[in-house]
Amino acid sequence: MVPHLITALSGPLLELESKVLEATPPIERWFRLEWQEHTPPFYCSVDLRNSGFKLAPVDTNLFPGGFNNLSPQMLPLAVQAAMAAIEKICPEAKNLLLIPERHTRNTFYLQNIARLSSILRQAGLNVRLGTFSEEIKKPTWIDLPDGNRLLMEPLSRLGLKKQRLGLKDFDPCSILLNNDLSAGIPPILENLHEQYLLPGLHAGWHVRRKSNHFAAYEEVAKKFAKVVDIDPWMINPYFTSCSNINFHERKGEDELQTAVEQVLKKTAKKYREYGIKEKPYVVVKADAGTYGMGIMVVNDPAQLKDLNRKERNKMSVVKEGLEVSDVLIQEGVYTFEKVNEAVAEPVVYMIDRYVIGGFYRVHTDRGPDENLNAPGMHFVPLAFEQNSMPDMSAKPGSAAPNRFYLYGVVARLALLAASLELERTDPDAEAA
Repeated sequence: MVPHLITALSGPLLELESKVLEATPPIERWFRLEWQEHTPPFYCSVDLRNSGFKLAPVDTNLFPGGFNNLSPQMLPLAVQAAMAAIEKICPEAKNLLLIPERHTRNTFYLQNIARLSSILRQAGLNVRLGTFSEEIKKPTWIDLPDGNRLLMEPLSRLGLKKQRLGLKDFDPCSILLNNDLSAGIPPILENLHEQYLLPGLHAGWHVRRKSNHFAAYEEVAKKFAKVVDIDPWMINPYFTSCSNINFHERKGEDELQTAVEQVLKKTAKKYREYGIKEKPYVVVKADAGTYGMGIMVVNDPAQLKDLNRKERNKMSVVKEGLEVSDVLIQEGVYTFEKVNEAVAEPVVYMIDRYVIGGFYRVHTDRGPDENLNAPGMHFVPLAFEQNSMPDMSAKPGSAAPNRFYLYGVVARLALLAASLELERTDPDAEAA
């Protein structure tokens, strides 16, 4: 299935694509210098929205769960990137413990774990799977729909002082979390010694906030905009945040309406500046959490006064029963990309600082202003032809590799923002 790309980009994004292509050498040099100052997360995925007049990240996931949706042709890139990441962290690494989410019955997610394990094994690591799941009391084989099997094993503390984490007969030097810690930090993960935990515990949703990430992204976007001489708004969604919200008790409702109104007004001003005819909207989402939960589309602050019980319930709780009290109010970015006439958005995957592939998240029942990360979505691999290297001779807006290169640039900006975010929220760095 070949995705249908936008064929008619409007002025701002056409200008962005043209300037990015012209500035490819300085852009890559700029990234290279930034990575000398900052350490990328081990892995990351970024949800992008392409409105034809704007291309921006709307979510950055530090525990990506869709490796099984990547094109098999891109896997050699993933293996090379994993090798580079491991060499930086622990060149002599031999054993790696991969800790997945608890839900051992979600076969789509487990196929992601199988693909991720395969990438890491091909990078030269012995990979075993350790789980927090209370259902797994002993090593347990789980069958997957494609005929593969995964061996899940209960975690153990090792050594005389129980200061290391591993399995009964497996002592790893590195531990890779594919569990976003929405339910908090299990005690078994605390106070580890002489083991690399990737990413750090402070990357989990028990402490991470999207508003911190997008504040860092705003800084990165402004710096990058100077490199290519563009309006940073073309790659950066406006946002603000509100705390102490209680949707059930209607607490903080006035503050939330005011925040929504502010973001709508700023967006409307930009739309007028660029002659954009679409109606501005915002997305109100939980400031912590994932899986597309706790999300609401608003184009008029008055909508927040009339939420029914179902809508309030939807906004009150996210994954693992985490209650929502802090929300992000983010400029809505339309997606005018389609796959076989269904609305789609690109998701870009990275290991270390390298783009390793991506896919379109597609939803046949959603509109261009709606959240696509919802039941009923499906995925179509992005064909990152020629490793996303741009066709310098092609007319802007016409060549697919140019579009994918642009995706990779903006996704790497979000990756850089994630590295800043993690630096600034690292409790050990503050203690030092």
